[in-house]
Amino acid sequence: MRSILWRKFKDRSALVVITVLAFLPALPLFHILYGIFRLGLPAFSWNFFTHLPTPPGEPDGGVGNAIVGTLMLSMLASVLAIPVGILSGVYLSEYARGRFGEVVRVAADVLQGVPSIVLGIVGYLWLVRPMGHFSALSGAVALSLMMLPVIVRSTEEILRMLPYTLREASLSLGVNYWRTVIKVLIPTGLVGITTGILVALSRIMGETAPLLFTAFGNPFWNFNPLQPVDALPLTVFKYAISPYQDWIRQAWGASAVLTLMVLGLNLISRILARRLSGDGK
Repeated sequence: MRSILWRKFKDRSALVVITVLAFLPALPLFHILYGIFRLGLPAFSWNFFTHLPTPPGEPDGGVGNAIVGTLMLSMLASVLAIPVGILSGVYLSEYARGRFGEVVRVAADVLQGVPSIVLGIVGYLWLVRPMGHFSALSGAVALSLMMLPVIVRSTEEILRMLPYTLREASLSLGVNYWRTVIKVLIPTGLVGITTGILVALSRIMGETAPLLFTAFGNPFWNFNPLQPVDALPLTVFKYAISPYQDWIRQAWGASAVLTLMVLGLNLISRILARRLSGDGK
């Protein structure tokens, strides 16, 4: 009897220790989120979201141009990275059987580990120097290079998870293999592919280093992708190191906006991933 009670005590003690240790990594995240929202939410106002930045000491300054620039950069990067990433993932999953496929797979893994500031320098050399000026397009190219490996690998893994009977059923009806991929495999794995895209987007939205060499920043409204553009990470970087209290307050507000964007994308991706897991069952 004593041995049974002792084993139950050890089992429950181990469960408590594991639960506490599992919760500990979340504590820094909650502390960071609390600090960001405690200092950032008071900066929220209509003018904060719709007005341009103002000089230090002048009221009613906002980060509207940075929000527009962040959305522009994200959309341009998505347009550049999503088609290439999905097609590359399809190739690795369905067609790559030799050494070339392994080279592409390794290249995607290596690209995922390249520091973001290096990709910013690449964007500078590819576009900024030939064009002679900074632009949103060059920033989008640098960010698309960061998105690409995430989309490639997630698409490959999702398509590999699909049962081979789907392919056999389509091929048995006389459908070409490429039509099977387009009409059957990609729609079936669309939820998982979309999850990978959202994860890639959440990764790039907070990047600052690549934009310092490419988009550079712009204190005015800009909807032209061939001109410099501001972004929330650039605004936070610039305002946070300034000696002006009103700019520091706006830096916290921009940090809160950016955090809400990233949290929203991660929440949507988790919901889609849970839906994918449910479909698998």
